[in-house]
Amino acid sequence: MPHIIEVTDLAAPELDVYARLTEAQLRNRLEPDKGVFIAESPKVIATALDAGYEPLSLLMERRHIEGDAQPILARCGGIPVYTAARETLARLTGFELTRGVLCAMRRPRLPSVEEVCARARRVAVLEGIVDHTNVGAIFRSAAALGIDAVLVTPTCCDPFYRRAVRVSMGTVFQVPWARIGEEAADWPQKGVERLHALGFRTAAMALTDDSVSIDDARLAAEPRLAIVLGTEGDGLSPRTIAACDYTVKIPMAHGVDSLNVAAASAVAFWQLRTK
Repeated sequence: MPHIIEVTDLAAPELDVYARLTEAQLRNRLEPDKGVFIAESPKVIATALDAGYEPLSLLMERRHIEGDAQPILARCGGIPVYTAARETLARLTGFELTRGVLCAMRRPRLPSVEEVCARARRVAVLEGIVDHTNVGAIFRSAAALGIDAVLVTPTCCDPFYRRAVRVSMGTVFQVPWARIGEEAADWPQKGVERLHALGFRTAAMALTDDSVSIDDARLAAEPRLAIVLGTEGDGLSPRTIAACDYTVKIPMAHGVDSLNVAAASAVAFWQLRTK
């Protein structure tokens, strides 16, 4: 049975995870086994539970206890369930709870690049993408369009950030992912060499004089392909483009020269999927 606790003190230390800890503190790089992330909405929380993630506590509006959070509560055993009115929770968290339910979950040990790529034929590499909404949207497209794994570079934002998780609709728990390097110096040269050692050819999504069209038959024919996507605005770094085997463009009409990285990822994933 869940342990229902009415929130009466917004400064209570057990609520820090929802209100006062930064993303870096939640991640806890010094003690990774104590890291936490926040999942939002019953659907996303259910997806995380389905994938085997461990819930630590819940925070929700009172009305959800007997409402759409019931299936979640039934699966979470006796963990603390903090509850209050919507207005109180907004004061605590600093934002309106879109779906009325948050869950603090144990951050898992991330697999290695070699582990997530062992059987992969198509992987996405996210270079320096700092917009959490874009990261979440890319994961959702990756799950829907047959990408086997996602690799994030050291300067890319955390896919377990609350907004990224929410926008992904929980697909960050379904698509295997790993960090390709821990320090900025690990990418691009070392990272691309690592992909080559695993048998991948690399395709940089960028506009250059020698870019090939995304429907070039050579791309679809590659047995293992890593699709490299760059940050908002500047795109991929020149060093990354130079290190990759292909530079790839999406042909566009009406003088449009680029797409948002999340939109471009969906086009690339569909076109370059394994048939």
